[in-house]
This record gives sequence, C-alpha cells and structure tokens, in this order.
Amino acid sequence: MTDSVPTYPFRLPDALSPPPEWARLRAGEPVVRVRLPSGDQALLLTRYDDVRQMLSDPRFTRHPDTADAARVTANEEGGVFGEKLTEDVLHQRWRRVISRAFTTRRVQAIQPRIEETAESLVTAMIERGAPVDLLAVLGFPLPAAVICDQLGVPGTDRDRFAYWSDTMLSMTRYTQAEIDAAQAEFGEYFAKHIAAKRADPGDDLISEFIRFTDEFDGLLTDEMLIATSQGLLVAGYETTAGMIGKMVAHLLAEPDRWARLLADPELVRTAVEEMLRFDPDPGFGIPRHLSADVEVGDHTLPAGTTVVCSIGAANRDDRTFTGADRVDLHRTPNQHLAFGIGPHSCVGQALARVELQTVLRVLLRRLPTLELAEPAAALAVREGLVVGGLTRVLVRW
Repeated sequence: MTDSVPTYPFRLPDALSPPPEWARLRAGEPVVRVRLPSGDQALLLTRYDDVRQMLSDPRFTRHPDTADAARVTANEEGGVFGEKLTEDVLHQRWRRVISRAFTTRRVQAIQPRIEETAESLVTAMIERGAPVDLLAVLGFPLPAAVICDQLGVPGTDRDRFAYWSDTMLSMTRYTQAEIDAAQAEFGEYFAKHIAAKRADPGDDLISEFIRFTDEFDGLLTDEMLIATSQGLLVAGYETTAGMIGKMVAHLLAEPDRWARLLADPELVRTAVEEMLRFDPDPGFGIPRHLSADVEVGDHTLPAGTTVVCSIGAANRDDRTFTGADRVDLHRTPNQHLAFGIGPHSCVGQALARVELQTVLRVLLRRLPTLELAEPAAALAVREGLVVGGLTRVLVRW
C-alpha cells in the first residue's frame, strides 16, 4: 500500500467509461486505503475473488453504530447503509420472508403487468415525438409504477417516492437537514400506510409481510416494516431506473450492439446480464465492517477495519472475465456481482432482471430505429449519489 490516500469514490472520465484507477489498483494494489466523503478512511477491494470472498462471508456486515466503523458521509446515522436487520437469527428469518415475495415464479406472474406498463409508456413516448429523455419518460416511471404497485401505494405518489429515494441515497447533493426531513416524511407516510394495511390488508407486499408477523414471536415492529419499505424503494426504484438508462445508452453508443439485438432478440437475456457486468458506474460499492481479522489474497485485514467492495471494479477483472473491458452480448456464464452475493445479496434481483429484459424487448419491437439524439460524449452522470446513473438519455427514432 502507498502512503498517499486517494479520495473515493473515483470520478469517471466520461459517463460510459470506468475510472482508470480500477485497472491500476487491480493490477498493483488490490487492497488500498481510501478516504471517504466523510473524511474517514477505509480499505477498498477491487479484484473479483477478493470482493466475492468478502461479500460471501456471513460474519461481516455494515455496523454504523460501531465506534471504529468508518462513516460514508459526515453525518451518517445508518440510512441505506445501516443494515438494521443484520446477520443474526432475526435477519435470517426476516430475509426468508422477503425472499418469498421475490421468487422467480412470483415475479414471472407479474411480468405481463410490467410489460403492459412498459408498452403504455413507450406509446406515450412515441406520441410525444422525438427527441425525448428516455429516463424521464420510461426509465424512472416504469420501476416507480412497479414498486408503488407492489407496496400497495397510489401511483400518484410516485413523485414523492422519487424525491425520498434521491435524497436518502445522497452522499453530497443534499444537506443533512434535507436528508433528515426526507427520512421523517418517508417514515410518517409508511407508518400510516402500514396501519391502514393492518386494518384492511390487500394483495401487496406490506400486507403479506404483516401476515407473517407470527413467525417473529411479536418481534416484527413497524420500524422494521418501514426500514424494509425504504430498502425496497431504493433497490426497486432508483437502481433499476438508473440501470435502464445506462443499459440503453451503452447499447446505442455502439450501433452494432443494437443491430445485433435486432437481428437476434433471443440475446436480450444475456445482453442484460452483460450490461449489468459492464456498468462503469454501479455506485459507491458495498461496505463491510470487520469484526475479526481476515485473510484476503496476500493481505491480512485487521478487525475494526471498514472495507468497501467495489462491484464495478470486480466485474471488470480480466482474471475472471475474458475480454472484461469488451461488451460480449453472448457472454455465458456471466457470474457478475451486480446484485452482490452471499447473505446480503439483493432479494429483488429477479424483479430487476424482468424489468430490464421487458424494457429492452419492448424498445426493440416498438422502436427498432432508436438512437442517441446527442453524442455519447455529451452524456453526464448524476453526481453525489450512492447509486450511479445518468442525468438524461436523449433519444430519437
């Protein structure tokens, strides 16, 4: 490790290219000390095998209330980084409940509804006429409609959801007062929503979670339900919306990629997986706090250390992926880490995959001549958020 401590997250050279630090660190410093937005320091992992090992280890999670844990932001008090339901018995039981709501079978059952929503949004997009911002008319509205429907809240509230999600994912864009206010508004909204669902259950995730209360011997509280709703909002809305924009931008930036999908729509599934792997801006990464010493590669990481696992860097590791810096729409197997791995992997990954595949299929069928309406070099990233994304994706057809 060098004496200098680089600032993290790294800046992208452009919206569609990874930080040059990834390749350099994987090659020479796969474990490096970095400075977080809070000013605290942590160790950054960039190699696939190291990141996979850390995320698969059930001993380690993020504990913001631990005195020696690094904070991501200066005023961090948990937020989306604070895994309130950690790896104890309660977490394991609660995760099993959440997982039931996102089985492949259940997600496939709602796929026709997702496709109907995507078709409607694309129809409105066509009627509006080009050029349009794909993020504004499709990327954000689709996952917002899906998560509102799944949580049993009115679609008319999706703008409030968007603001809460954007604010709670902020590292530098909002003041702490604004973040606290968003947290409070979200908590108040869902406290009322949960009370209403207890009185009159429906066919939605909140009602289903409430029905499983007996499994927790009275330990399931409204606070846990609110925390779960917050996690589902962030994972089910912001990340998927951002990925829709990045996926389409990457496919259109090199027209032959779009042409290959038009010629063989059966490639949609592997193309989505490759876009998830290839994403140069997947976000901050996944922090883990070490409660014991651990050997990672040739390094001993001491207890009390906070480690950040760079998913994006790991997914570009040519030790694992042949031609890692090249898009291969046929790539299989593709064991990327976009959804994490191990005891805290994304429970909603089946839903995200269906949304991404559905959007791509609908666009290929309805708008085969789709193209970027501005140079790829003009694309810009959304700064200061935990989750990566673009500010807009202007398209025409």
